[in-house]
Amino acid sequence: MPSITITPSSTRIGWIGTGVMGKSMVGHLMDAGFSATVYSRTKSKADDLINKGAQWANSPKEVAEASDLIFSIVGFPSDVREVLLGENGALAGCDEGNVLVDMTTSDPSLAVEVYNRAKEKGVHSVDAPVSGGDVGAKNGTLSIMIGGDKDVVEALNPCWEAMGKTIVYQGEAGSGQHTKMVNQTLIATNMIGVCEALLYGYKAGLDLPTVMKSVSTGAAGSWSLSNLGPRIMDNNFDPGFFVEHFIKDMGIALAEAKKMGLCLPGLALAHQLYLSVQAQDHGRDGTHALQLALANLAGVDWKNRS
Repeated sequence: MPSITITPSSTRIGWIGTGVMGKSMVGHLMDAGFSATVYSRTKSKADDLINKGAQWANSPKEVAEASDLIFSIVGFPSDVREVLLGENGALAGCDEGNVLVDMTTSDPSLAVEVYNRAKEKGVHSVDAPVSGGDVGAKNGTLSIMIGGDKDVVEALNPCWEAMGKTIVYQGEAGSGQHTKMVNQTLIATNMIGVCEALLYGYKAGLDLPTVMKSVSTGAAGSWSLSNLGPRIMDNNFDPGFFVEHFIKDMGIALAEAKKMGLCLPGLALAHQLYLSVQAQDHGRDGTHALQLALANLAGVDWKNRS
């Protein structure tokens, strides 16, 4: 396949999915000088980008037809399959030498399938899920976990550097997705600890912001505590990452663990707890809405606590 050279002046960027994170991510690429063609199922989510100079396409296929390098970040593996491999998907609009980069958290096996299907057409494919939530996307400080051909991944450095701070090549196709499952397993059980600890502090009559001064910088500190703890205390459960998407991620991780003969009881518990969060109509809230479900179990009306 042809070698890849990525420069803002000559490389046309395509972007599929302009939601909570995707909108900021493609915005950083545009700020770096790349021209962009965008598509989202809800066009209004792309209005700010269009006003900024992005071109609109009516389908993922049209995005690819107008682009050299096509990124996607959507919700579920079924969405990935549709926007990349469907009849009007990006691969159908690709020419030889184009590059597909899926940044959705998705099935490792689907990443391998996309890689193989793309290769048959002379198209490169990379899986590059991210961590850092809406804050990381807005600040351009995401952790990007990348699987695919190393030379292709390295050629995309100008793009990675515009969107992220921690950029690590993990190995062959699917390796980025497997690494993201490690990430989500760590987050899942940590979020239980964050929410239970704040609930304990409240029930003990402590001033939670004062408690945070002691615990957030010591051995108990974590990204979730420092970034989502204040949101929990402020009753701000707006999504940096949707509960329903986190449930999807944990389901993928549990399925992959089963294939490997692994028992992950902590992750299984977190999965069940988050299903209860979704059942309480918080599926479109942020992952820290776990606090509301745990508080409810304790008989605490968290949003109206005194």
